[in-house]
Amino acid sequence: MSMTSELQELGADVNDAMQRFMNNASLYERMLGKLPATIKDKPVMEFIESGDITTAIENAHTLKGVLGNLSVTPLYKAYTEIVNLLRQDDPVKAKEILEECLPMQEKVIACIEKNQ
Repeated sequence: MSMTSELQELGADVNDAMQRFMNNASLYERMLGKLPATIKDKPVMEFIESGDITTAIENAHTLKGVLGNLSVTPLYKAYTEIVNLLRQDDPVKAKEILEECLPMQEKVIACIEKNQ
């Protein structure tokens, strides 16, 4: 099974992404290949737990944008909600949403890393 097929099964809107990437599958897959490092470089949980909400918002907002551009829809929706909750000063609920989406995030990362 191809990476894009696996991502579709995980809820990514590959057709939407392909339109954004002008049907250049190679470019899309290259950009997907950068996602695991971006997620690792922009942690959110540790900043929520340490009380650095400003950095948590910045990192979650960055990830939301990257995930949206790549049409990894389930994670995009989760990070959109996380950003909104953090901005509304509800880090407890934001942390809950983040904890709920982490298994999906790990599946997406594993799929990408396996196919690189």
